[in-house]
Amino acid sequence: MLLFVTSGLAAPLRLASFKVDATPPVGSPLCNGTVRPVREIVTPLTARGVVLLGAGDPVVLCAFDWVGIANESHDAFREALAQAAGTSRERVAVHTLHQHDAPGSDFATERLLTEQGLRGVFSNAAFDREVMRRLAAAAKEALSKAQPVTHIGLGSGRVEQVASNRRILGPLGQVILQRQSAGGKNPAAREAPEGTIDPLVRLIAFWNEGRPVAALTYYATHPQSYYGQGLVNWDFVGMARETRAEALPGVACVHFDGAGGNVAAGKYNDGAKENRPVLARRLAEGMKLAWDTQKKHPVRAGDIAWRVEPVAMPVRDTLIEQELRAKLADTAQKQPDRIRAARDLTFLRRTRGGHRIPLSCLRLGPARVLHMPGELFVEYQIAAQQMRPDDFIAMAAYGDYGTGYIGTGVAYTQGGYETGIVSRVSPQVEKVLLDAMRQLLSHQP
Repeated sequence: MLLFVTSGLAAPLRLASFKVDATPPVGSPLCNGTVRPVREIVTPLTARGVVLLGAGDPVVLCAFDWVGIANESHDAFREALAQAAGTSRERVAVHTLHQHDAPGSDFATERLLTEQGLRGVFSNAAFDREVMRRLAAAAKEALSKAQPVTHIGLGSGRVEQVASNRRILGPLGQVILQRQSAGGKNPAAREAPEGTIDPLVRLIAFWNEGRPVAALTYYATHPQSYYGQGLVNWDFVGMARETRAEALPGVACVHFDGAGGNVAAGKYNDGAKENRPVLARRLAEGMKLAWDTQKKHPVRAGDIAWRVEPVAMPVRDTLIEQELRAKLADTAQKQPDRIRAARDLTFLRRTRGGHRIPLSCLRLGPARVLHMPGELFVEYQIAAQQMRPDDFIAMAAYGDYGTGYIGTGVAYTQGGYETGIVSRVSPQVEKVLLDAMRQLLSHQP
């Protein structure tokens, strides 16, 4: 069902920005319990975003320095922000940047694990709820400080030597090498071509006449340089974002990860610590180029529209409830395997129970931003741009993280980690998402 939301015409367009600390306390799980828990804070983590006011009910866009927010938690965070902003949950988009030295949240999965004596190994639910309360309070307080918006600036900049496709195919079309975030340690991974990526970082800036108010950026890649030792940080994407924030004082800088599920820095990164600032500098240079080359467009409330397309995600046939329940309850299983069983079971039950994941599209004059779930393959981002090749199209993925990886249909026949092992959706997901994207992008201004 496609929901059409018309724009208001009379009220002036305004923007409010908010930001809160989202740094987990020492001892909290990181990366959904798959790496060492917190032992040191290297950089703080944040949740930040903007509220667009004046074009019908408010629209909220929020990005976390977390690995993922899934299922029940994704609904809860959106609901809290909706109530704070005076809008509906359907008009709130919550995404993560997917850093691995960062926490994840899924209240339903945490509850399943707690029932099996595994409380607090996957997430710190009490901390998650505290962040949710602070985030809602910050968003509500920001409304009174909203600033007029008269123009948007649209720009893009090429990012050199950061992104590379993780899946290297052999002559028979199968994955023969999995190039991870620090894949440069392997000469074959380092020397293989970049593969399919989107090399551009895209910028949407909001202006009050000649004064910038906010800058939203979008770039598709896994954000890891090195991780896993309990050292909380926002990694190179956060460093790049903060570099731009320092260059733009008073401007709310919010970054979103695009469809980077099968993209990482592996060709250009061997995991050496000195590579983190190098990758950050390269991404920041692309962000600066996007800023410097932006073209400004007058914008009114009537130029804003929000559309939602809820989709039923096709569940992978390898997810069998009886088997998952047995694995979760089996104390002889390794803890990571029991955690994965709980996550799989949560998604299976939620989806088979009729839940639909909302995809959404924000129209800002000549620009459109698609908000998508999961660890989405970059081909979806490229497909969206090809659907409207003459328009400015940006994408934020890593919305509802419950799906895990979302590959293209053919990727499920090629093997590899993402679609061969951990994706929770079936190959039919490609048609489901592409059809929904066409619907969202089909509306003419």
